[in-house]
Amino acid sequence: MKPLLRNLAEMTAHRDHLRLEVSVLSTLLKLGHIVQVRALELFTQDRDTMLRPRCWSENGQIISSEHDAAADPRRMPLAQEPGLAQCIATGGESAQRSEPHRHTLWLPVWLAGQASTCLEVTQSRAFTQHQRDVIMGVFLVYQNYQSLLDYSERDALTGLLNRKTFEEQYARQADSAADEGTGAPRQWLAVIDIDYFKSVNDRFGHLYGDEVLILVANLLRSQFRSQDRIFRFGGEEFVVLLRCVTLAQTRQVLERLRAAIQAHAFPQIGHITVSIGCAATQQGSPVEALGRADQALYYAKEHGRNQVCFYDDLRISGALQARVTHDEVELF
Repeated sequence: MKPLLRNLAEMTAHRDHLRLEVSVLSTLLKLGHIVQVRALELFTQDRDTMLRPRCWSENGQIISSEHDAAADPRRMPLAQEPGLAQCIATGGESAQRSEPHRHTLWLPVWLAGQASTCLEVTQSRAFTQHQRDVIMGVFLVYQNYQSLLDYSERDALTGLLNRKTFEEQYARQADSAADEGTGAPRQWLAVIDIDYFKSVNDRFGHLYGDEVLILVANLLRSQFRSQDRIFRFGGEEFVVLLRCVTLAQTRQVLERLRAAIQAHAFPQIGHITVSIGCAATQQGSPVEALGRADQALYYAKEHGRNQVCFYDDLRISGALQARVTHDEVELF
């Protein structure tokens, strides 16, 4: 029991979701008779719920995947595991599959009513009730601690990632910012701002303003993939890190988002629009990338709003340079 308690203490010392996940898999692997443990990520691709191993055991070590979820060659439809699919659909706490010499236990991780991860434990003999109780005890400690981490990293109103998590998420995805051999940017930062949001609060009150923010957050979730990261930076401003996409794909996704928000009928409010500024992230620090996207956003808001502007496009056209010169003339 002492080694188990020591492992639990080490597990809860982490302040990072991925390190915590690796730690709980290591703890489970040491329980005995277990031949493999995996953390399976659940994500949506072409409206299908998919599974892919994000961390797993190999030769007694825990390995983390470098693949993007949607491009991982080991991904598979959730429907191929009907027991787990049923468990997820009904909000269950566990599912099990038994085959000769291979018995698998699945434990979905429920956070804010959603299961985005599932722990998988496989051993060569059937699980006894005592083993299930011990595994479930370790799992509940892990899930509760994940919930605490999640609470500290999420915006209370919208449930999106908050601003303090931005630089960490940016650094994690920076390694995939350029295609091998081409140097073409593959990660983009978009700043999204609701147009005339102050007038919404002034005319309808802050309760309706908060409802608009929640509904916009939901539209953002529906338009982006699980591997993209969506943040609320405060007020009516949102930031998205789009991962492993081309410039053409980024243009298409952001324009689709802009059109979807414009077309959406908000209760009592009617229709609103957003302005979007976007920049590639292959150069400089997170603050510098954010600054470039902000410049594109300000240009969009100063030139009609309800549009998507890209920093590089504005630089190439001379629009941003002209704006700086104009400001300098006005200042001096």
